[in-house]
Amino acid sequence: MKKIILAASTVLALSSSFTAHADDTKNSEYVSDWWHQSVNVVGSYHTRFGPKLTNDVYLEYEAFAKKDWLDFYGYIDIPKTFKWGNGNDKGIWDDGSRMFMEIEPRFSIDKLTGTSLAFGPFKEWYIANNYIYDMGAHGDDASKQNTWYMGLGTDIDTGLPMSLSLNVYAKYQWQNYGASNENQWDGYRFKVKYFVPITSLWGGNLSYIGFTNFDWGSDLGDDNFIDNNGKHARTSNSIASSHILALNYDHWHYSVVARYWHNGGQWADNASLNFGDGDFNVRSTGWGGYFVVGYNF
Repeated sequence: MKKIILAASTVLALSSSFTAHADDTKNSEYVSDWWHQSVNVVGSYHTRFGPKLTNDVYLEYEAFAKKDWLDFYGYIDIPKTFKWGNGNDKGIWDDGSRMFMEIEPRFSIDKLTGTSLAFGPFKEWYIANNYIYDMGAHGDDASKQNTWYMGLGTDIDTGLPMSLSLNVYAKYQWQNYGASNENQWDGYRFKVKYFVPITSLWGGNLSYIGFTNFDWGSDLGDDNFIDNNGKHARTSNSIASSHILALNYDHWHYSVVARYWHNGGQWADNASLNFGDGDFNVRSTGWGGYFVVGYNF
């Protein structure tokens, strides 16, 4: 079966979206004064969302907005745009995924109802969503993903020079690369994001961004997909935790990302598999990295 999963770029794009909170100056230089957008070139190394390690270089469109009752973040990737990647990597030009998209719209309950629900450190409450779509290869349903996380979110007042948001979701899974949990409610996600400004550097602003997804409660780990050793090849939980250093200017931004996966893509680490081209061991737990260069317009 074919597995093309490039959702890791979610982490990369946060480098500019969080900066929009901290630096909303010189709006006349941009197409919009509230819809912040950029085009990025992303290089990824050893991503672990599928059963095999993947390297890729691709083009990304990214957008962020926070206006009235809407808090929005999203991106669109064109996998393997430049035909650069390792042997496990396939994209738009070689019968792989033609497009990967993720959006995270949150709708402020406080502003929609005209009522402040703030208490203690909780500043504002949201109806939170996280939608993921992988167009996959033409005519190949096993290369497609269609996932909707929906739940409740909030922003936290830490009393420190940092931004912190939390979201908890239930997941509805449509297509999932041919896995057994398709077309059903299947598990939960807790997401934490934080942004810490560090210092001015080389005429720009250096920041640290953290982003972690905790997934649990899925039925996928109980299905009948058994590896060569008679063990379950999938898991019911996974973690992806990203740590980003971002250097931002008015138009250009640069990010270096270290990302840790535990059972990435709900694949059991060290499971022994064979997809028709020889035995291999899954390496779904460990570190990978990214480098991003982008232009804000």
